[in-house]
Amino acid sequence: MKAVELGIAGAWTFEPAVFPDSRGAFAAPFQGAPFREALGFDLTVAQTNQSISARGVIRGIHYSDVPPGQAKYVYCPRGGVLDVIVDIRVGSPTFGEHVVVALDAASCRAVYVAEGLGHGFVALEDDSVVSYLCSTPYNPVAERGVSPLDPALALPWPAGIEPILSEKDAQAPTLAAAGAAGLLPTWSDCTEHYAALLSR
Repeated sequence: MKAVELGIAGAWTFEPAVFPDSRGAFAAPFQGAPFREALGFDLTVAQTNQSISARGVIRGIHYSDVPPGQAKYVYCPRGGVLDVIVDIRVGSPTFGEHVVVALDAASCRAVYVAEGLGHGFVALEDDSVVSYLCSTPYNPVAERGVSPLDPALALPWPAGIEPILSEKDAQAPTLAAAGAAGLLPTWSDCTEHYAALLSR
């Protein structure tokens, strides 16, 4: 499995070998040993989630309060999505920046999104499935979001796809408004948490 850290600390891609044959194909999208070798700690999985989205559906940009935060390991077992990771950690050297990764069933590519990072995606095909391995259970009190259409973020949603958002995501604040309200995680809180993971 090939692991690559992206241009934002805590954002990684993992790409497994895919073994096709006359029956179809086989792959292991998550593997514990390569994950630990790359990041220095084991991924705790407290909950798995799965979404099914029509073409044009945008889910995100979502994040959780830190501490405790929620890390996610995300892959697409059916269809295809354009996955977006945004650095919303106040004080981070890459605050406000984003990275984009294509996830699809053919490659079985996955992304790891560390606690404190914002995450979202747009479905490129109908019935696209996204599976998430989550480090903490769902906690509605700690769940937050910023607008995926925030002009200041200028996220590269594909042209020609009409975005479909939930009411909650459509009403999410801009990054600047979330920051002014004190709703964003801080770089110092996140790096303290990352250090604790490495010391386990």
